[in-house]
Amino acid sequence: MRVELGTAVIPSAQVLDEMKAATDGAVCVFDGIVRDNTRGRRTLFLDYEAYEEMALDQMRGLAAEAITKFPIRDVALLHRLGRLEVGETSVLIVVVSAHRGAAFDACRWLIDTLKKTVPIWKKEHFVDGAVWAAGEPFPDEIVAAIDQETK
Repeated sequence: MRVELGTAVIPSAQVLDEMKAATDGAVCVFDGIVRDNTRGRRTLFLDYEAYEEMALDQMRGLAAEAITKFPIRDVALLHRLGRLEVGETSVLIVVVSAHRGAAFDACRWLIDTLKKTVPIWKKEHFVDGAVWAAGEPFPDEIVAAIDQETK
């Protein structure tokens, strides 16, 4: 399990190579990058801030939970803080497992849960101003699955 939070550039290709093993039949990667626009506004750059100690602790907990919740072998969960330019990786999730379904499910659950629960905040800087971004809601199928588990 690899979990990191910091200002260094995320070495996506290196992390992916380090995660693979001969027993794996699937690697699912979510590489969240800074796009050049949001809802029709041209993005200049993003600033990420976090309650670092709590965020890192929660990220470790999510990675560990994913390993117990899904039939996967390992997880890497890295998030960058500070100023990020268009095209840079802000969050990287790598899930390795024997089968693709588990890797896809765990990867989707990790990014959705991270965005909703971990104290990391994004300020979007546009050509015409800046705003703190609100977290995206869980897709309906994820909410339904969580509801089923808690019943």
